[in-house]
Amino acid sequence: MTDVIVIGAGASGLAAAGMCASCNKSVLVLDRNEKTGKKLYITGKGRCNLTNNCEPRDFLRNVVSGSKFLYSSLFRYPPYRTMEFFENLGLKVKTERGGRVFPISDKSSDVIKALTAYAADNGAQIRLNSRAVKIDKENGVFCVRLDGGEVLKSRKLIIACGGKSYSSTGSSGDGYIFAERFGHTVVKTVGALVPLRLKDDVKALEGLALKNVSVTAEGNGFSESAFGEMLFTSDGVSGPTVLTLSSMINRKDLKGAKLVIDLKPALDCKKLDERILSDFAKQSNKQLKNALFDLLPRSLIPFIISYCSFDGTTYINSVTKEQRDKLLNAIKRLTFHIDSLYGVENAIVTAGGVDLKEIDPTTMESKLVENLYFAGETLDVDALTGGYNIQIALSTGFAAGESAGGNNGN
Repeated sequence: MTDVIVIGAGASGLAAAGMCASCNKSVLVLDRNEKTGKKLYITGKGRCNLTNNCEPRDFLRNVVSGSKFLYSSLFRYPPYRTMEFFENLGLKVKTERGGRVFPISDKSSDVIKALTAYAADNGAQIRLNSRAVKIDKENGVFCVRLDGGEVLKSRKLIIACGGKSYSSTGSSGDGYIFAERFGHTVVKTVGALVPLRLKDDVKALEGLALKNVSVTAEGNGFSESAFGEMLFTSDGVSGPTVLTLSSMINRKDLKGAKLVIDLKPALDCKKLDERILSDFAKQSNKQLKNALFDLLPRSLIPFIISYCSFDGTTYINSVTKEQRDKLLNAIKRLTFHIDSLYGVENAIVTAGGVDLKEIDPTTMESKLVENLYFAGETLDVDALTGGYNIQIALSTGFAAGESAGGNNGN
């Protein structure tokens, strides 16, 4: 009989296991993969953006779902404590643009090693290639059946096996199945921080990266905007601004929705028109297709000319005010039609999960089943890009581990 079994050896599971084991509890971590932290390994393009160096209140403004629920755990385990935590484990960290925190080594594997060592050095046992397939509770004891038929027992249980995104890393939604078996409600899961698919043909723009643009998703009853960078793909758009928007609209009705790009957000229409006139005055004897290089990225020019139904061979000194207005509108409101969001499999995180109304926000313990805890992406919490989601995993993991490790008479 083990005091606590933790399902999942990702960020939240390892944090919970290490914290719980430090309270002198026997802890067993089970993970279906051949190594710990498999999803962590690919986060931040392999660099692992492990938190955001900001105050908790600023942090919560970047939480899309569950900000009130996270208040307690985040203030108890804020970003600065996460940074100290890793530094104390011997992992030096650095803060980059936007408060994003990375290991100085730029290797996610170092973050995984530190978390794994934290759990193991505190006494937690870690069993890999061990997938839990069924969990019951009998006479106050949790019985965890593995895919090989073995049954393991514990007094307490922490479910921290992630969401549904990147199922190849083991996040296939097992936690939701376990939660429902214990009577919990699971809020419908959808992809968060995911690219958008467009109805328009943007193949010619594939690979084009735009910086300092304003991107707005407009639809029936909603309008959400983000500023920064974006990237065209073979059938749509991605990049930081688009990923942010996706989390804001992933539960909206996208029928008739549009994506509007302001290529020059720093200039209002009047100043942009003055800029265009100034550029045209310098290049009056050039053809339109050769006169926009100071205004637009080179690879975008043919698309804009086609978008406006212009003849690219028209000389600048022949461009009418009506055509100039059309160009200005294309620059300020380059509009595409949204088809859909990519599926949860392509999402960085999963939105939806175990209903927060059924979880104690201080302890992460189930309000329905005594000694059952949840942490990380299995919960209905998600945030924007920038290290927020991993911090949520750590804060909820530490909270669950501390509570499960406490002496409450069980």
